[in-house]
Parts: sequence; structure tokens; C-alpha cells
Amino acid sequence: MASGSVDIPIDSERGSEFDRQSSTISIRSSVTNYRHENGRRYHAYQEGEYWGPNDEGASDHLNIGHHLYTLVLNGDLFLAPIGPTPKRVLDVGTGTGIWAIDFADQFEDSEVIGVDLSPIQPTNVPFNVRFEIDDMAQTWTYPKNHFSFVHIRGLYGSIRDWPAFYKDAYDVLEPGGWIEQAEISVAPLSDDGSVTEDHIFARWGNLSLEAGERFGKSLTIHKDAKGLLRNAGFEEVTEKVYKLPIGGWSNDPRLKEIGKWNQLYWEYGIEAWSLALMTRVLGWSYNEVQVYLAQMRKGLKDCDTHAYHFFNVVYARKPNLASQA
Repeated sequence: MASGSVDIPIDSERGSEFDRQSSTISIRSSVTNYRHENGRRYHAYQEGEYWGPNDEGASDHLNIGHHLYTLVLNGDLFLAPIGPTPKRVLDVGTGTGIWAIDFADQFEDSEVIGVDLSPIQPTNVPFNVRFEIDDMAQTWTYPKNHFSFVHIRGLYGSIRDWPAFYKDAYDVLEPGGWIEQAEISVAPLSDDGSVTEDHIFARWGNLSLEAGERFGKSLTIHKDAKGLLRNAGFEEVTEKVYKLPIGGWSNDPRLKEIGKWNQLYWEYGIEAWSLALMTRVLGWSYNEVQVYLAQMRKGLKDCDTHAYHFFNVVYARKPNLASQA
């Protein structure tokens, strides 16, 4: 499962707490003057820096993704060997805060901070978790050598300068602390040729990558993170690559379940992933995007298309004081 080179078996019988003097804005502040566009709602703070909506549908999509990724990791929230007592944990791009909440429940002695551009997190949360609004694509203002663990998930297409981002992460981690990043690829593939060059999935992949490049925030961090983390000075850089089927077409029971959840994730996500980039960056009209999305929805329901994409999890350790000496 964790090898990117192993074919997925096909089911042939399947049918259709500290103060920060920074730019951080408390979630109690007025950051809810949202941008409404083409029937979706977008963040107000640092408007336009992120292409994903932050409405109820987007929250549902993020929570489905959390279930999917946790399922892939066999119920685990992370892979890094952080030990039993991480003191301070930072969840970058926390979204609905579901990962941070689950982590805080599991590690009651940890102080967990989730940070995002949008204040869409719940207020009824464990005592040891809090949420902040900030743009982590700008210079981080947390204290140096502070966190035991920095967790990142789903920041593809969100950062212009990844080396600067990783330098900030390195600086705020305590010596010996861990960073982990989990990202998906955006271009569906197949091992049996069912995703042809003219398939809607192939077009989706090409257009998505083009939009990301023109936006100035690449969508390929899933395959770049390992090298960039090593270049930033991290040690013990480890990568796990998973192939996630889109749909329940695998005859492997576990992969079939993952595939069904992933199909749901895509069905909920394709408009959120594409609408702002297609209209703002590529110049498409709203109606053109909807026609395109109708083709994608049809493709997602095609049982003869055995598509998958990659899910890369990379973790690494900041050298301890002895190794830095």
C-alpha cells in the first residue's frame, strides 16, 4: 500500500499558550467579511491568497478528507516518531481544526495550536487546543526552538516560497523536534491505460497544474517536499507514498473502502479545487467551469476507469543540539 510502484488490484466484478506580538489575528476579531463569488464563500483575511472556499460545503469536504487520510494511515494521525509526550504542537493550515482536535484529545498533556486563514473552526474544543488566524506563507512569528511537532497537510497550491516556509518551520522547532507534511497529487493516473491522454482526468490534471503554475503556487509539493526538507537542514527525512484509488474498483477490501471514500472526497472537492483558479487565473466563465465539472462527475462514476493519485507523507527531524555543534 505504501509503495508508489505497486499496481492496485482491480475488482472485475464491480459495477457502476503564549503571547505573540505578530500579525496574528484572534478568531474573535472581525475577519468574517467574506468574499462571495460564483455561489461560494472565500476567506477575507489575505483575500485572494488562497483559492479554496471556506463555506459549509468546503468544511464538509475537509472533514471527509480527514477521515480518508486517517483511514489510509490505519487510524493514525501522523507517522513521525514524535514520542509519547510532545509538549507544543503546531498544525499549519488547520482548516476545520479536526486534526488538531483529534490530536489534542489523544495527547492531553500537549498544547496544540491550529492556524489558518479562515476562522471556520468550532468553539467547543478540548482545553488544550486553540486556533489562530494568520498567513503562514508570510514570515512566521512564533518563538524559535519552541514546538515539538509541526504538522502540515493539504497546502498544495498555497505557498509561493517553499524554501522560506521550511526555514520558518525549522526555526520554530525545538532541537530534535519533528515536522510532517502530507500532500496529494492532483493528476489522476492509471496502470492499465484506462486514463487515456484524452480522458477528462488527464485534462483535469493538465489544467490544474497549469492553473497552479500561473497562480504562482505550484500543485506539485507532494513530490518536492522530501528534497526541500533535506535542503532546509532536516535529518532523517522519510517518505511514504500511497496510491489512492478513486472509486471502489479495487478487489482489495481495504483499498475498495479507501477508494469509495476518495471518490466522495473528489465529488465534494472538484468545484472547490477548480472554481476560483479556473475563473480568476485561467479566465473561464462560471458556466464553462460547470460544464467541465459535469464531465468530471461523469468520469468519477465510470467504473471502467481505474484511476488513482498519490498521497505522500514526509516526516523529518530537526537536528538536536549535539549534532548541530
